[in-house]
Amino acid sequence: MKTIDCRNMACPQPVVMVKRALEENPGEPLNVLLDDGAPRENVGRFAANRGLEVEETVVGGAFSLVISGTQQQAKEGVVSIGGKTVMLVAADRLGDGPEELGRLLMKNFIITLLDVTDVPDLMLFVNTGVLLTTEGSEVIEALEKLGNRGVEIFSCGVCLDFFHRKDKLAAGTVTNMFTIAESMLQARSVIRV
Repeated sequence: MKTIDCRNMACPQPVVMVKRALEENPGEPLNVLLDDGAPRENVGRFAANRGLEVEETVVGGAFSLVISGTQQQAKEGVVSIGGKTVMLVAADRLGDGPEELGRLLMKNFIITLLDVTDVPDLMLFVNTGVLLTTEGSEVIEALEKLGNRGVEIFSCGVCLDFFHRKDKLAAGTVTNMFTIAESMLQARSVIRV
């Protein structure tokens, strides 16, 4: 069994290294050493989304994930070409005008999504957009309702860390740049707001 050491690596490098190792040795188990937190969560989710089994143990203060099985099409967060509509929310405000107006417009936009027929399949929140998915945001209830309608809500883990808001995430789940890039590249359409 091959072992790769992904400790002390920033997002999305652990996921990228795991992806490459799995492609180089398809069907063979892979042992991955990771730090706790986002790297462990991201690699575990990446493997699980591909139908792989993940066995986790603690080894000397680090986490060891043994990934095994045969890869399948991703179950969530990664879409097939021609599939989903992805909305990229890259700021906590809409437009280039006054900050207060931009925040009001973004709030109204997200709340209005509850009343439209065609909602996005996936909403990716990056940069200051992640502030909309964390405690204190005025759109948490609307995002939760969108989630109940089947909209997947993902927030960039690096962005949440940057703003010290990862422990305050209130809507959706944490994701990584690999999943964000792959989802956008494989989407039917990407709408940036």
